[in-house]
Amino acid sequence: MKKVVKFGGSSLASAAQFEKVGDIIRADANRKYVVPSAPGKRHSKDTKVTDMLYTTYALAEEDEDFSKELKDIQGRYQEIIDGLQLKLSLDKEFEKIEDNFKKKAGSNYAASRGEYLNGIIMANYLGFEFIDAAEVVFFDEEGNFIADKTDEVLSKRLKKVEYAVIPGFYGAKLDGTVHTFSRGGSDITGSIVAKAVHADVYENWTDVSGFLVADPRIISNPKGIDTITYRELRELSYMGASVLHEDAIFPVRKVGIPINIKNTNAPEDNGSWIVESTCQRPKYVITGIAGKKGFCSINIDKDMMNSEIGFGRKVLQVFEENGISFEHTPSGIDTMTVFVHQSEFSEKEQSVLAGIHKAVNPDSIELEADLALVAVVGRGMKATRGTAGRIFSALAHANVNVKMIDQGSSELNIIIGVRNEDFEAAIKAIYAIFVEIQL
Repeated sequence: MKKVVKFGGSSLASAAQFEKVGDIIRADANRKYVVPSAPGKRHSKDTKVTDMLYTTYALAEEDEDFSKELKDIQGRYQEIIDGLQLKLSLDKEFEKIEDNFKKKAGSNYAASRGEYLNGIIMANYLGFEFIDAAEVVFFDEEGNFIADKTDEVLSKRLKKVEYAVIPGFYGAKLDGTVHTFSRGGSDITGSIVAKAVHADVYENWTDVSGFLVADPRIISNPKGIDTITYRELRELSYMGASVLHEDAIFPVRKVGIPINIKNTNAPEDNGSWIVESTCQRPKYVITGIAGKKGFCSINIDKDMMNSEIGFGRKVLQVFEENGISFEHTPSGIDTMTVFVHQSEFSEKEQSVLAGIHKAVNPDSIELEADLALVAVVGRGMKATRGTAGRIFSALAHANVNVKMIDQGSSELNIIIGVRNEDFEAAIKAIYAIFVEIQL
């Protein structure tokens, strides 16, 4: 059995955290490939090493003295090395970094050094082989990830290595220039490594015991999610749930490798399993609730709209021409509503309105700002009657006015539009009716 294990920045912020990680890895000989992040915050007022590197490189770009800032970063790593009582010196690595900063090696290079250096320490601490991600993870000239080449090279390299540390977050372009993933970097690297070695499990270790049904900033002590499918996770991630970035799903999803989200500080917890499909009945009708504020709606009215071929395409083309993506387009016989991010729309609203008038000659257009979208997601909804009715009932009881409701054909999710001011109340009401009351 093979396991790939990825550890986040909070899991590797100090020597004490490194020791926890070491105990976890050594407790299971199947944990053969380790993907570390850069050191995160040791406490709430601390600074992540990646942020320190960005700051230091910004000084280098301005040809200002950055020696103190670089020394502070080296101090963070030395603290970990000393705490682990390792016979390891990073002096030559920091000399190289200093030289490359002076040569303006780029912000991608600067940011990647956090993972690179932590990978060296982790490999030394565990007695594993260190593999520089720049040698096995590839991007094209535009910075797009090259999946096939990476999988081929990484598979070949790791076939010869039983235990290895591969830093997360970065790789290199074909000319050798270091390049980073734009989002969810180390999570993606872990997924790529899991696919390359045909792992049985990809364990993603962080500072929480898996996914929660709802945001703990809104719901006090929300219940955990034992098992969630890739599709459910994608829906929730898109709407703001943020334990694991959705881009990290795709490499393992293609080959059916399950992901286990685990807590470094509570390794005995089962965490959450992310799987392709499952026969397990969910604990509740819903799997999770997530949402975002800051939307606006453009409501277009026109008599006999339904008989006008190409009406919807013409409307959406106006948004495309203005560089605005849409979220949802609920419609009626004579109405069509487009939900967009308010921040994207506000500067171009008059251009969009003029474009819609020109394209489809509507009877009227109405705008409504300061709206929120709430997604209720769950594979259990398909087999349960009256789910939408219960949502409406719960929201009505909480005096929340529903501005829009949209259900996908898969019956996996229901999207509800409410006012920004009703966002938290809506989530509390839905959580109560499905989780706390469970009628």
